Amino acid sequence: MRERINAEDLELEERVVQINRVAKVVKGGRRFSFSTVVVVGDGKGHVGIGMGKAAEVPEAIRKGAEAAKKNIIRVPLVNTTIPHEVLTKFAATKVMLRPAAPGTGVIAGRGVRPVVEAAGIKDLLTKVYGSNNPVNVVKAAYQALSELNSLSEMARRRDMTPQELSRRRMRREPSTQESGT
Repeated sequence: MRERINAEDLELEERVVQINRVAKVVKGGRRFSFSTVVVVGDGKGHVGIGMGKAAEVPEAIRKGAEAAKKNIIRVPLVNTTIPHEVLTKFAATKVMLRPAAPGTGVIAGRGVRPVVEAAGIKDLLTKVYGSNNPVNVVKAAYQALSELNSLSEMARRRDMTPQELSRRRMRREPSTQESGT
């Protein structure tokens, strides 16, 4: 039940994550083509991923960008980070995204970094478990961002106001002084 976001309304920036030469063996020898993984985002909470394949690199990138523009999602942001921690599995890859304090920066690897930076996240801690295949890492990071919930969305699901929910959270979480750390 994802809302459809129109890519023409956004100022999107493309990032090529991976270009891979693939070969098809035919009777006369090998036929080479290129597959690409492209991430698009506006840096303000919108991000999409796509894959393209063509005989030439520029055409493969264009196809990947077109596919990415069709898969744009809105990512809930809290200042410069994400609202809560999320752990997602895609194929043999697990990606953990954890909110970070302002000024931390994006601590992420080659597959996760372009996805979260295109979404506009400035402070984040990440960890990739299992397979580090760039295609699966990008898809797992995208899936993790799609699973994030904003405070207002969680409050609506629980029939509360965002203020009530944040007050309830504050009562449950002990401060660092009380725990002796």
